[in-house]
Amino acid sequence: MFEIGLSHYLVLSAALFCIGAYGALARRNAVGVLMCFELMLNAVNINLVAFSRYVAQAVDPNLFAGHVFAALVITVAAAETSIGLALIINIYRNRDRINVDEIDLMKW
Repeated sequence: MFEIGLSHYLVLSAALFCIGAYGALARRNAVGVLMCFELMLNAVNINLVAFSRYVAQAVDPNLFAGHVFAALVITVAAAETSIGLALIINIYRNRDRINVDEIDLMKW
């Protein structure tokens, strides 16, 4: 039978990260950019868990460092999303649009 190895997870993670990076650079809508950042963070989580499963547990089966780091990344992603959405809602209230190209509130 065909066995899924570490390289399969790494290819999946690289593809997700590239899709997220392209979307973050190409999109004009701020909500779409936030969704692409979340996609990139999920790619990082796949890497962390895959390396934890295939590399760290080969040394010590009771080692779950990658899983702990993935939980930490999920927590940071939730905080980033809530703060980002709050900023986007505030900008929308002031400007009636959320295009990333038109947001220049920090400029003088």
